[in-house]
Amino acid sequence: MARPLRIEFPGAFYHVTSRGNERKAVFRNSRDKGKFLSYLESAHDRYGAVIHAYCLMENHYHLLLETPRGNLAQILHHINGAYTTYFNIKRGRSGHLFQGRFKGILIEGDAYGEELSRYIHLNPVRAGLVKDPSEYGWSSYQYYIGKERKPAWLTTEWVLGYFGGRGHPGYRGYREFVEKGLTMELESPLREVIASTFLGSEGFIKKIRKEYLEDKIFDKRNQPAVKQILKGPSPGEIEKAVAKAVGKEHVFYKKLCIHFSHQYSGMGLDEIGKHFGMKGGAVSQSSRRFKGAIDGHKGMERTINIIKKELHVEC
Repeated sequence: MARPLRIEFPGAFYHVTSRGNERKAVFRNSRDKGKFLSYLESAHDRYGAVIHAYCLMENHYHLLLETPRGNLAQILHHINGAYTTYFNIKRGRSGHLFQGRFKGILIEGDAYGEELSRYIHLNPVRAGLVKDPSEYGWSSYQYYIGKERKPAWLTTEWVLGYFGGRGHPGYRGYREFVEKGLTMELESPLREVIASTFLGSEGFIKKIRKEYLEDKIFDKRNQPAVKQILKGPSPGEIEKAVAKAVGKEHVFYKKLCIHFSHQYSGMGLDEIGKHFGMKGGAVSQSSRRFKGAIDGHKGMERTINIIKKELHVEC
């Protein structure tokens, strides 16, 4: 079975999520959440994890973190492993608590840090738990608006720096930024993720490919993901697969081709745009809109899986 590709290097930024097995609750009360936060603190103290933002929900959590030592797997092994041990001992159970391996998206921090922090802090609102994120006590938002004094293991300076720094101007600016998300329909920044691995500009992705992927030897279980990123199917191959699945006259033919090229070709936006006769930015926009339009559409999901199988990309 293919494993998620992990790219680790000093100074990397990640958006990390981990869900409960079978989507079951991993936090049953405030004591559980407090214990989990203690493991974020120990990850900071022992392994140098820089925690920029967090949100604990009932059956999953979100983290925005930085790894000065390039040790993401070590950090998450500590956090998830220690918390699972605590949870199992407390409740007399055994076995896995979290669903598979954590999901860690490598991000271009300066380009996506603000948006991801807002996305994380608005989780309780999207879930219908509160109307204002400041009402939710289990996220880092309270420290970003000066409502509470932040713990030493949490770093707010980086994100708040875009809003005037810590202090009233920064707190107010950040709060306005987040509250703006309550009054407008925001698309998840994670819709921009490429190959389930990257979130960043074309230049960022090319840099990571060159420095950390090309000419490297990988675990065989990672080979499908590496192949997808480095040598994905070309737009021409994608067009053939889509035509075989739905025909060139299908109303979504071009949109399917653009979406698959964006997600799986491994090419830059400008390269893809040139092939389809459009601007690079329009490629990303078209792909996002198409994905949003077909979410939950069973017939289109089956079609997409057929195309994935034809292209030999991850299903």
